[in-house]
Amino acid sequence: MSNPRLANAAVVFVTPDVQKTAEYYRDVLGFRVAEHFDKEEKLAALYRDAVEIIVVQSKHGTVLSNQERYGARYDAYLDPEEVEDVDPLHAELKEKGAKILSPPSLTSYGCYEFVLEDIDGRRIGVGRIKQNDVLFRSGGE
Repeated sequence: MSNPRLANAAVVFVTPDVQKTAEYYRDVLGFRVAEHFDKEEKLAALYRDAVEIIVVQSKHGTVLSNQERYGARYDAYLDPEEVEDVDPLHAELKEKGAKILSPPSLTSYGCYEFVLEDIDGRRIGVGRIKQNDVLFRSGGE
């Protein structure tokens, strides 16, 4: 008997304007857009490399970032293939007009990352573990 394996996870973002958000992810963050604006649940599937994000039209309530609602740092975290990819990705997104909240730097938890804010105010970390011994330190040390 085989062990079932998961192959992917998709982030789901609720947005006040799914078309506007999809266009931002396409034009600024470089995602391909699969539009499903005519469906009962208006949505768009966004793809860049191995990343999939689903944006869904809000039907009621106020859409708030995790920072605004809960005080949590991020709404999503994107992980490039290599640590060396962080700086070129930062430069690309900055050039396209992305709102960068913090430039690439080494964090206290051993990741080399930057933070951007999307059109809806969501904070997205972009980085890669650089120091495994810092992030994966065992509880007894």
